[in-house]
Amino acid sequence: MADKPPPTTKPAAEPTAKPAPASKAKAEPAPKAKAEAVPPLGLPPPPAWWKTLRADPPPAARLVLGLVMIFVLGFAWWFVTRGDEPMVSPAKLPPPGPSFHEFEVPDLVDSIVDSLERVFLGVGLAAVVGVSLGLLAGANRAAAALLAPLVIFLRSIPMGALLPLMLILFGIGQEQRVMFLFFALVAFVFSDTMKAVALVPERYVETALTLGASRLQIIRKVLVPLAVPDIVTSIRFQVGLALGYIMLAEDIGVDHGLGHAITTSQRLGKSGNVYVLLFIIAGVAFGLDLLLRTIQRGVFAWRRDL
Repeated sequence: MADKPPPTTKPAAEPTAKPAPASKAKAEPAPKAKAEAVPPLGLPPPPAWWKTLRADPPPAARLVLGLVMIFVLGFAWWFVTRGDEPMVSPAKLPPPGPSFHEFEVPDLVDSIVDSLERVFLGVGLAAVVGVSLGLLAGANRAAAALLAPLVIFLRSIPMGALLPLMLILFGIGQEQRVMFLFFALVAFVFSDTMKAVALVPERYVETALTLGASRLQIIRKVLVPLAVPDIVTSIRFQVGLALGYIMLAEDIGVDHGLGHAITTSQRLGKSGNVYVLLFIIAGVAFGLDLLLRTIQRGVFAWRRDL
């Protein structure tokens, strides 16, 4: 009877000693997991944008590169007209120095503002009509087939032949100039919009159908949001195209405008004025495109290809 107490004390001590190794074993994997969470060091930095194919330069670099091209064109102009026996006759291409020195266009700022107003009105109207019909045609191929002959006609007709028709229909006021730009651009906006809708991957449409979306909901919530970045790119390009058409649009019945200034300079034999005005139009187009593209990239930051 006196020998029984010692065995009862040994089992009581054994359970208290066993949990200690178990808790220690559970705590050991923690440092290993923490080491795995640390990213490996020593990775090489990504290559610079000028060493990577299809990489986009930063905005400041794009601006500098554009200005460099303008400088190169100006240098080429000076180079072929320098000296007493230039490569190109001064009657065809006067030197840049005298051209800029003798440049004179009354109310140049008003001419730029008036031309931009006509450009924005024409492009805006073409965007409203072209995008609406382009979305319809992109979602419904029957509508595309119906509108195809009209679109091909507007894309193929010479702009010089369109001008007399606009004069007959709308007279010589502001409406005629805006409608001329509208008819010159709307077919291109329509085609680009239809193409942007057609390029939306089919899997997004199928997913929306699986979730029970109606046709109108697919257009509003799938096709339009995914196509809008490319549509905005098209409209941005049309602004530059409209500035190229501005001389035809302002050929008759205009007191101010860049196209009117070019036409007047040609009639007066001031070829230097013409070349300077072309540089001004190119500079305005470059600045507008840079501004619109910067806004576009900020709004659609998820599209790296814009």
